[in-house]
Amino acid sequence: MKNILLVVAFISLSLLGLLLVAVFLLGDFRPAFFPSLTTITRLFQKVEPTPSPVVSITEARISDPVTESLKIPEGFAIGYFAKKLGVPRDLEFSPEGTLLVSIPESGKVIALPDRDLDGVADEQVTVASGLNRPHGLAFFNKQLFIAEETRVVRYFWNESSLIANEDMELFKLPTGGRHRTRSLAFNKNGDLFVSIGSTCDVCEEEHEWLAAVVISDSNGTNPRRFAQGLRNSVFLTINPQTNELWGTEMGRDFLGDFTPPDEINIISSNQNYGWPICWGDRKHDTVFDRNIYVRDPCMDTKPPQYAIPAHSAPLGLTFITSEQFPADWNNDLLVAYHGSWNRSSPIGYKVVRLDLEGNTIKGETDFLTGFLQGSEAIARPVDVVFDAHGSLFVSDDKAGNVYKIIRSAP
Repeated sequence: MKNILLVVAFISLSLLGLLLVAVFLLGDFRPAFFPSLTTITRLFQKVEPTPSPVVSITEARISDPVTESLKIPEGFAIGYFAKKLGVPRDLEFSPEGTLLVSIPESGKVIALPDRDLDGVADEQVTVASGLNRPHGLAFFNKQLFIAEETRVVRYFWNESSLIANEDMELFKLPTGGRHRTRSLAFNKNGDLFVSIGSTCDVCEEEHEWLAAVVISDSNGTNPRRFAQGLRNSVFLTINPQTNELWGTEMGRDFLGDFTPPDEINIISSNQNYGWPICWGDRKHDTVFDRNIYVRDPCMDTKPPQYAIPAHSAPLGLTFITSEQFPADWNNDLLVAYHGSWNRSSPIGYKVVRLDLEGNTIKGETDFLTGFLQGSEAIARPVDVVFDAHGSLFVSDDKAGNVYKIIRSAP
């Protein structure tokens, strides 16, 4: 019996050997059911993951160009990524690369997928709805965080369906007044920052979180005031080189066309940035604050990193880390100036590049203009954000668009 089994085994191995030789010799003439030699070989090889496609400048194309009004430097191209969004504000990319935008007026957050990479959003997908003026968006550990006027909420994110399901409410926020937007940012340590504007133009607030930035972890544990004296620091960002929190700040109104300046700030723990009794570089607001002090009440406040012309209304800001942009622009800052509403002659209405040397801002250059035609604003830039391939996206809450900007192909 044992000898019979050995003979059967020998015959089987011989037949297998003959089949392998036949496959090798016949190549594509093998029977359809039998795997090729290459396929058999792959069974014994380590399978490496397929790398994500790298989108070149020409592939990150503009297929719906903006041909009127908006102007950018030579060597760049601009197009419409999405239109008719209502009042689009904060922009944020999901970990897998889908652009999300908040629409506070509609109580929605919308996804704008571009699956075919043709430079235009395929559709508008409602991610979450029925919210109370949602504004700030952020992703951390593949979960979506949304800041509504009166709360911060964490969501489970489904990239396949582009739907967010509520996980938990992190904490409540004080009700807004004049300034109702709340924005979010995570640093590399997982600290969550929430900016909360003042309820007024200039006043003494009762809740210590108003006109301030609040900090917590990603679970909303122990939320507390991080920095104060920030009248309306609408947008926040993290410096990728230093992990510092930067923010834009709007100065108070009704002190004339040129006072006080708007600001760029590096927002640090336990710092007071002056509002409501100080503005600019430690200037005492004696129009509002008529108290008599033994010492200068602005002496211990932190001055701005950069003063912006009054009423420019700076909003979204982002550091340049894109390989599509000139190398000497790396780590410079792009800032959207939303534009004035109560100045005798309009100002702002553009995106500028701030030239940085370390943390020092050496100068300012216009990057995207044309939102203001004469004295009429046809559009107003809000937020600026790069995708993983270095293309820049800009939201516009007056015309209701999101624009895409790329470096032109050589």
